[in-house]
Amino acid sequence: ALRARMEERLLSARFRYLNQQLYTGSSRDAARLFRADPTAFHLYHRGFERQMRRWPERPVQRIVRYLRRRPASLVVADFGCGDCTLAASVRNRVHCFDLVPLSPRVTVCDMAEVPLADESVDVAVFCLALMGTNLQEILGEANRVLKLGGTLMVAEVASRFEDIHTFLKAMAQLGFRTVSKDLSSSYFYVLEFAKTGPCRASPAPGLRLRPCLYKRR
Repeated sequence: ALRARMEERLLSARFRYLNQQLYTGSSRDAARLFRADPTAFHLYHRGFERQMRRWPERPVQRIVRYLRRRPASLVVADFGCGDCTLAASVRNRVHCFDLVPLSPRVTVCDMAEVPLADESVDVAVFCLALMGTNLQEILGEANRVLKLGGTLMVAEVASRFEDIHTFLKAMAQLGFRTVSKDLSSSYFYVLEFAKTGPCRASPAPGLRLRPCLYKRR
């Protein structure tokens, strides 16, 4: 029992460290981190799953229900797909991107540089995946691959938003019109956007999210 408790503490400490690296560095830093130590991603995912078990609902299930109401012909890009739960739960063609392949479906890449053609997908998804300090670059990549009028779905931890209205205004600068926002959960928000045009080159200062850092228990 003592050994199990010690292993649990070590796992929790490593998860907190990796989590901090993901939220306080760029997407390129994250790609380098897991390229150097792929086992760290599996450890991180285990810790992430433990956190999710404490939530009353998993955000990915909201995205699944949304897509099931839409035509199965829509092509989806899942940025930060994890174990590909989304792709396994819908009939749509889903391009799965992440830093390490937890599933054969995954294409390994930096989320700011995915191997898709311009305007080639109908729906882009970030489900608890807006990590990194280069948010504008990452969301700009989603804009690039989305068709005009295409949908961007974002599910993100509620406490990360300093000011939701300022964030939505910044998203407009990136070429996204707010379609709907579900702020009913104290755990996470679900935001739906439509692509109205290309991203502006100028910085969007309101595009800020707090790091999602977990306390030691």
